[in-house]
Amino acid sequence: MRLKKAAAEEAVVLLRTRICNPNFIFSLFNDSSDSNYSKLKFIVSSSVTEACNNSILLLGPRGCGKIAVLDLVLEDLLKEYPEMISVIKLNGLLHCDDNCAIKEIARQLCIEHELMFSKMASFDDNSQFMIDMLRECGLAHKTVIFVLDEFDLFAQGKQRLLYSLLDAMQSVSSQAVVIGVSCRLDADQLLEKRVRSRFSHRKLLFLPPQKEDLQRLAKHILLLPTDSSLPPDYVSEFNSRISNILADKRLIEVIDKLSDSDSTFSNFLRFLFSAVSYIDLKTGLMTLDNFKSALSTIHRQPKLDCLKDCSILELYIMVCMKRLEVKEQESYNFNSVMKEYKTIHDSFQTSDNYSRSVCLRAFGHLLERQLIEFADRGHNQSIEFRSVKLLIAPSELHQGLKSNRSCPISSVAMATRTMEHLVSISNLYDIFGPRLSPCHES
Repeated sequence: MRLKKAAAEEAVVLLRTRICNPNFIFSLFNDSSDSNYSKLKFIVSSSVTEACNNSILLLGPRGCGKIAVLDLVLEDLLKEYPEMISVIKLNGLLHCDDNCAIKEIARQLCIEHELMFSKMASFDDNSQFMIDMLRECGLAHKTVIFVLDEFDLFAQGKQRLLYSLLDAMQSVSSQAVVIGVSCRLDADQLLEKRVRSRFSHRKLLFLPPQKEDLQRLAKHILLLPTDSSLPPDYVSEFNSRISNILADKRLIEVIDKLSDSDSTFSNFLRFLFSAVSYIDLKTGLMTLDNFKSALSTIHRQPKLDCLKDCSILELYIMVCMKRLEVKEQESYNFNSVMKEYKTIHDSFQTSDNYSRSVCLRAFGHLLERQLIEFADRGHNQSIEFRSVKLLIAPSELHQGLKSNRSCPISSVAMATRTMEHLVSISNLYDIFGPRLSPCHES
């Protein structure tokens, strides 16, 4: 038992290390000549070997691996051309101010070439220093690679940094590559005309992985290596269990639910890391429940958390609003909701008969929790007359009613399924159960 627990702990460390290692993760997709890794490496390496200037944008949603692939390319190139590459990295969140950015460039160039850096130098002095260094690096056949993360933030204001940088690259003696990274697909359209005319207009688009890619990645990460220090019997048993789980349709459904909300690499890796953390060290094997638990951890649902603390009256109000929506009433306000609430009370003679002032306070609580919001801008109108809309879906309302401790429910699942098509009075009885008196049914 102790040996198996020790092997399980070692396996968990190995899997976590893999998940946190971009080199291991993206090595699965780097073999293809059509991959962004191959394209980016070809552009940058040709710029280094042919001594030419280039600029390129890496565009795509956050979490799609832009920076990870770029770091992998730079790491490979630094190994291939250790004396011919110098990398300068800036981030728009830190260096969007032109003066701050050009000072940071000068500082990193001084560190790279073991020079003294002056903190008192002006923008013009640092700009001239950068131009001189580009010229000297060009004469020494050394390429300076500028990485501008959050590139769109550098395109704000007068864009003096981008102009100085791209204009310096027009010189025959300079040798540099500018790589911009942005989650805005229109980042190049933010550039001024003078800056755009000096840009190479090369772009690489990074897209979220397909579901098949996520399954391949899970297999690539979770299968233990046979040549490791782990016991062969344990590795064989662990890999056999993983192969069975990955082929299970229920896991495919879990991955589908995960990718429907966020299919980026970063979200999937968080999911795998959480699943690995749920491994039972006594058995040392992964189960389907590990992945289901990880999914519930990843899927944060703040609306449902708010519904758990709602009072019975607040739940009544939201159900009334959902009834009005099902009846295709496009616009409704507090008064409309109260009429619907009165209809329910008159039909069932419920014990939950609250005064209008109490209902108005509950209505205000729902506004504060952002479960409902005003649909217009009528700031001069009273709350009772302003149009409102419900901010939760029928499925969320169903789960909220089911998980709410203060709400006695008899058959919520059946009621909510019907609610999505037609919320009837009988459905309200299913939702609120004993609180509706069956002897008063109409």
